[in-house]
Amino acid sequence: MAGLRRGDVPIGSITNGVHAPTWTARELVEMGTQTSSQGDPMSVDGPVHFDGVDTIPAADLWSVRRTLRGRLVEEVRRRIRETALYRGATEAEVGWTDTAFDPDVLTIGFARRVPSYKRLTLMLRDPARLKALLLDPERPIQLVIAGKSHPADDGGKKLIQQMVEFADDPEIRHRIAFLPGYDIGMARYLYWGCDVWLNNPLRPLEACGTSGMKAALNGGLNLSIRDGWWDEWFDGQNGWAIPTADGVSDADRRDEVEARAIYDLLDNQVLPRFYERDANGVPARWVEMVRHTLRETGPKVLATRMVRDYVQALYVPAAGSARVMAGDGYAPAREEAAWRGHLLSNWQHVRVAHVEATGAGDTPEIGTSLALRAEVELPGLAPGDVQVQAAYGRVDDADGLHDVTSVPMAHEHTDGSRHWFTATVPLERTGAFGYTVRVLPHSERMADPAELGVVSSA
Repeated sequence: MAGLRRGDVPIGSITNGVHAPTWTARELVEMGTQTSSQGDPMSVDGPVHFDGVDTIPAADLWSVRRTLRGRLVEEVRRRIRETALYRGATEAEVGWTDTAFDPDVLTIGFARRVPSYKRLTLMLRDPARLKALLLDPERPIQLVIAGKSHPADDGGKKLIQQMVEFADDPEIRHRIAFLPGYDIGMARYLYWGCDVWLNNPLRPLEACGTSGMKAALNGGLNLSIRDGWWDEWFDGQNGWAIPTADGVSDADRRDEVEARAIYDLLDNQVLPRFYERDANGVPARWVEMVRHTLRETGPKVLATRMVRDYVQALYVPAAGSARVMAGDGYAPAREEAAWRGHLLSNWQHVRVAHVEATGAGDTPEIGTSLALRAEVELPGLAPGDVQVQAAYGRVDDADGLHDVTSVPMAHEHTDGSRHWFTATVPLERTGAFGYTVRVLPHSERMADPAELGVVSSA
């Protein structure tokens, strides 16, 4: 749509959601982590809060989280034992699996499809540093990894092979495991029991990242690149954002920078908060992040929220428009089609001929305003066929406008095909200031002024 700014293009988005009854641990639901004093979330206009979690004592919330982590540990032990036997180990060689992993150690999960852009092996960038984190005597971590690659994706298969080889090391195999056969049954244990959900895609290639949503429904804190849903809903209290090296063209260098950021976040923020306990053995600050995630992020990631957004933002307006157009034997639809054809056949002659500004003086000051007057040529069209707008904002060295605000201009008078429009533009910010005038089609039956893809600017 030439001439339209990106923000004017009428293409929106609805963020995915997940099915809470499938993915939330029963214990958490029974505690009231998905209850709201606002009533049915589907009937609430505006943000929903699962404030029922506020009445749950921190010790109880922490106890349930430990129970779920312990359940995951038992499942991991069972699966790594089965895997070792399947790969040829004898019963005498798999005794170590009985004590692998620990229900009291910070548990990080990474489970998803394994295309290259998901960067399964980014955590292996510095093997020595990762080993140090896994084996730290005071504040260790443990990693549960699962996933599948497409049968034709040789690159994804290679990433899995690298991860399996690393996890096979006898020194660390009790702290890191790659679980084959990733399916819904396995995924539920991971979402229930992991304390942290790791996602480190190559920004901006992530479609949504619904696995992190499922973890959040269970009080898991996300540690993720700001991409997909996490770019929208990270708020500083529901996890950690991995800084990205956007703009670094060298892929190897970018991976190095972002891997180091993950290690630093774990060392300096995640681990201290998890292992810092009060007199009752509860990590109070960690539990508050869990509580905040359940209260604020939980309602956002629901499939019911997604459906509500589709209904309110798209389906209801579309249904209303269709009803109007179908009235009186589709007479409004025929009228609108004829008007659009007429407008588009004349649009090439639409022109902003002149713009003048008065009122700011030689030295504009914040709090004053500009009076804009524009002469617009509309051969073959009427003033009611268009909306004339004054667009203003910060201007760069190339005279480009940024942080743009648009206000409609009022029709003043007509002389043949020439028309004059006026508006007052406030001076609200310091720094370089710019403005322009543009003309867009206008019809009460259009969903958006940019719908026809035409615009004429000064």
